[in-house]
Amino acid sequence: MNDYYSDLHIHIGRTQTGKPVKITGARSLTFTNIIEHARNAKGLNMIGIIDCHSPEVILEIEQLMESGDVTEHHGGGIQYGDLTIIPGSELEIYDENCQGPIHVLCYFPTMTAMTAFSIWLSKHLKNITLSSQRIYATGRELQVKVKELGGLFIPAHVFTPFKSLFGKGVRQSLTEVFEKEYVDAIELGLSADTSMADQIKELHGYSFITNSDAHSLKKIAREYHVLYMVEPSFNELEKALKGIDGRGIKANYGLDPLLGKYHQTVCSECFAPFDAASNECKNCGHSKFIKGVADRIAELKTASEPPADRPPYIHQVPLEFIPGLGPKMLEKLLDHFGTEVAILHKVPLNELNQVIPSKTAELIVKAREGKLNLTAGGGGKYGKIAD
Repeated sequence: MNDYYSDLHIHIGRTQTGKPVKITGARSLTFTNIIEHARNAKGLNMIGIIDCHSPEVILEIEQLMESGDVTEHHGGGIQYGDLTIIPGSELEIYDENCQGPIHVLCYFPTMTAMTAFSIWLSKHLKNITLSSQRIYATGRELQVKVKELGGLFIPAHVFTPFKSLFGKGVRQSLTEVFEKEYVDAIELGLSADTSMADQIKELHGYSFITNSDAHSLKKIAREYHVLYMVEPSFNELEKALKGIDGRGIKANYGLDPLLGKYHQTVCSECFAPFDAASNECKNCGHSKFIKGVADRIAELKTASEPPADRPPYIHQVPLEFIPGLGPKMLEKLLDHFGTEVAILHKVPLNELNQVIPSKTAELIVKAREGKLNLTAGGGGKYGKIAD
């Protein structure tokens, strides 16, 4: 078995003809651009593209199959050289049981299954062409359909204040919304790590995945996970998520939660740190606040010890967060060292010093070693490197 680098939450911004899919996504985020960038610039082995229910995206994939640019993997998924694409969909549920909105991720082994899901979705959505649309079905009904088609079901960014499973104070348990046996893993989101999520005991039975939720090419692989499998395929992914036959998640790589957009509780008016107990912002006097992930998890806490077999969570700082490292310098680094994964985790300091200024090179190594000083993010604003 081998290690495979995986990011399973990447959006499509536009179709090949320029029509919007994820309206907030970059125009450069077409299916073809994504697979080329993920393989050649990021160094990934497996990606999940989660807007493949859009009919024009399905058509683009079919055309790539007809031309031989991509093929269906014998174990499920779509093969583009040594990169495997898992087709999927992100949807928003908002039924009387869940008091949403809640975002979920659905993945499928073949384009036949993906197309069948798209046809079913078209009867439950107002606009089948767009990403993250509200589905007019319950969470449990959606789970059943995904499983009928041999798919995987994963609640998305489960702690963020908006559009997530635990984001609202009204929900205390996963089972209030979903059938627990039909949940295949939990996506953490950018403002929480494994140690934080494992404070909730009912999540101990699930694998955690760290994904980018990329809305632009450069955001791909800002978070990712390493899968230990025989090959990069849908069938092996399912085994890895469930820990079957020695497969598993070897490690999670993600932002230090302090860098996440929703880590700390902040005033909704001026975004200064907010103590909810005081009921008033010390900076501007405003009384409304956006609750941070750290405080929300503290409310939900039901466990003090993590499960014994949880893989390590390795904090990483994406290159775009490094002060002074702009697009031209990044291009120079990629020309010399190949992929961002190599630059972030492998290239020695002396080799970095030969290509970029020593101050920037030292910051990359400090990020690698977890030695940077960080200021926490909140309310939709990322944290920052204080150095």
